[in-house]
Amino acid sequence: MTNYHVRPIEEEDIPFLWEMLYASLHTRENDEPLPIESVHTPELSKYVEEWGREGDFGYIAVDQHNRRLGSITLRFYTDQNAGYGYVNAATPEMGMAVTQDARGKGVGTLLLQSALDEVERRGIEAISLSVDPDNQAIRLYRRLGFVEKGLCGTSVTMVRVSTSKS
Repeated sequence: MTNYHVRPIEEEDIPFLWEMLYASLHTRENDEPLPIESVHTPELSKYVEEWGREGDFGYIAVDQHNRRLGSITLRFYTDQNAGYGYVNAATPEMGMAVTQDARGKGVGTLLLQSALDEVERRGIEAISLSVDPDNQAIRLYRRLGFVEKGLCGTSVTMVRVSTSKS
């Protein structure tokens, strides 16, 4: 069994965040994969561009060889630059992805729990995300307290209210 842990995102992780943004783009089983350049469209690039601005936080999961296994990011948006899971300016939108070979091993749970702990520490009232209804990760989100709030295109917007606020 591989040992892994999480650490805060550092500047040298930004290229990996772009990789994970691409990995997070859900395509159905028989669909052609999206072109890698799609992450540089305005609708998607907002999730990584200028990473490290005020309010941004997240984690990278790494194994004992410091190999990156996944990322989780939380970022605040406004009505003017709303993401797919946008709820309001006070609610950061979460993005998460795990490398193909690390899926199903608890890496996503570790990343998400680390982020939820930080949300509690910061006193953030709620977080949101956008997920394709066919993405297996939706089960993890439900298990950790996210509830469906609506649809944005073909994606489900989910929200989790802080346990100290619920």
